[in-house]
Amino acid sequence: MNTLLLSEVQSEEKDLLQTLILLEEHIFQVNQSPQQINTIESSLETLDTLEIIIEQCQAVIAEIESPLEQAEILLNELFYQHLFIDNHKTNWPISSFKVAPSLNQRLMSPAVKAVFVCEIINACGFCSDLVFVPNKIMVQLCCDEQYAIIFDAVTGESLDWHGLDLRLDELDGDPSQHEFTSMSREVILVEYLSSLKNALVREKEFEKALLCVDLLLSLNPNDPLQRRDRGFLLHQLDCFKVAVDDYRYFVEKCPKDPAAQLLKIQLDNITLSDPTFH
Repeated sequence: MNTLLLSEVQSEEKDLLQTLILLEEHIFQVNQSPQQINTIESSLETLDTLEIIIEQCQAVIAEIESPLEQAEILLNELFYQHLFIDNHKTNWPISSFKVAPSLNQRLMSPAVKAVFVCEIINACGFCSDLVFVPNKIMVQLCCDEQYAIIFDAVTGESLDWHGLDLRLDELDGDPSQHEFTSMSREVILVEYLSSLKNALVREKEFEKALLCVDLLLSLNPNDPLQRRDRGFLLHQLDCFKVAVDDYRYFVEKCPKDPAAQLLKIQLDNITLSDPTFH
């Protein structure tokens, strides 16, 4: 892993949108070519488009005094007037993980869309962050010191106290008193890279998926699930002898996992002298 790239990814000085563009360029191997020029121009056009969206959102709330009313009108403007409203999908296309195409087509994967939404909300004078409400990552928009709106970045649907109570029914205490911890930068990037990896595997883009796994392991070197996935990808790329170490690490760390039990049987029955890679 390029240490310079990793330091930029982990840098708190670089905002999340810039970091997603950086990761996109690395994973999709943009080189000095007409393709790179087009990609850069597309990214710049996206930033221009984003600025237009921000300016229009700022304009519709400029004369409103109530922070709560401002927030509600802002979300309505963003999701309905700027067509951010969408439905959750079982499989997100690869283009939905790319900054420029996703915004232009209004087809953004959850992590990318959440970053866009937070960027716009913060530019409109509010404080927003990503929080994990059991089983889902959501956006928290703080209207003032007493009131916040928690909503789904994909659908724009907000969570009322009843819905929140249903999600927190396994926790003790009054849900209205529960404070959500903001997701760290690293957790958000892991969510993005993991989802992109799955999309790339589904499309059999194994080399690009391997770049995602390498980044994930740079952020968390001892993650047995990522080691398993790296082994799988190396195996698909006919590098089985290299994959064996990752498979064995996963089996050792997660012996009760059904996948580990199957892998152990396979590992016990193979000989590394077989010419299984080129």
